[in-house]
Amino acid sequence: MIPTLRTERLLLEPYVPADEEAFMALFQDPRVSVWMGDGPASEEDDRALFGRIFSRVYARELFAVWAVRRDGVLVGHAEIKPSEDVGGHEIVYALAPAAWGSGLGTEVAEALVGYGFGTLGLTEVHATVAEPNTASLRLLGRIGFEHVRDLTEDDGSTTRVLTRRP
Repeated sequence: MIPTLRTERLLLEPYVPADEEAFMALFQDPRVSVWMGDGPASEEDDRALFGRIFSRVYARELFAVWAVRRDGVLVGHAEIKPSEDVGGHEIVYALAPAAWGSGLGTEVAEALVGYGFGTLGLTEVHATVAEPNTASLRLLGRIGFEHVRDLTEDDGSTTRVLTRRP
């Protein structure tokens, strides 16, 4: 069962089927998707991803995935999951561009870290960030993440691995 998390201005709660179009708008926005996974995906692939949240992730209780809401409106996506790339649990978050620059990213990241340390009992939490994503690198640095190594992707680009300890 995925718990609901609250921050000062946000509610992180499990997705519901009615969130599909808002999820699609977020994941299909190229300003957001450029930083997610392997970059922009087709509408078909993103719809399949949304379906897998229910059919696999929630059904099998694989890891925690949340819809991020502000005043009842979906403004982002968040998760914390095991990752072989980092050898532990990785936080993942994305916010709609309308929410950028208002401190909401910090609230989401802190909520995920708190869940990792508190609920999951982790001794460290990781994040992976594309090297050109300076906004996310700054945000994570401000909240105590430290750069520990780089990964070279298949396309030659660099992904930074950051770690935070309690």
